[in-house]
Amino acid sequence: MKSLLSLSALLLLTVTCCAQTPEEKLAAAGIQLQPIGNPIANYVHVVRTGNLLFLSGKGPALPDGKYITGKLGKDLTIEQGYEAARLTAISQLAVLKSHLGSLNKVKRIVKVLGFVNAIPEFTDQPKVMNGFSDLMMQVFGEKGKHARSAVGTSSLPMGMAVEVEMVVEVEE
Repeated sequence: MKSLLSLSALLLLTVTCCAQTPEEKLAAAGIQLQPIGNPIANYVHVVRTGNLLFLSGKGPALPDGKYITGKLGKDLTIEQGYEAARLTAISQLAVLKSHLGSLNKVKRIVKVLGFVNAIPEFTDQPKVMNGFSDLMMQVFGEKGKHARSAVGTSSLPMGMAVEVEMVVEVEE
């Protein structure tokens, strides 16, 4: 019994001391967060009220500043939409990092609202938005589980494939 207790304590210590930070998980996945630019209209990237951050909608920005554009079901496949949503998640993580200084301050991803630019017949918005949600889970583990809506829309700014806003709870 004593050795089993010691083994449990050692395992807990190993998990606690060696757990990767969100930034380390991003680095291990080969993801580098880019500096965020100024908003393109009259709004701010994030508003804090209490322990909640409300992040403005972001799209799938490429390193050159252009966006992945097109309609799902016409110009883009579900897989391409998934990648666009994943790229949007990276943009939102950059906003969080810029605002908080460290992603360790994230207590929970609370709510994600995803808009998918699609033809009327397209009904796989949840599969597209999994690109965003899967990355939140990869980076934050259980803290990355969130409530979500995936909505189809007839157009988005600049023809972006997806736009995603989110609510995040942060530590005091």
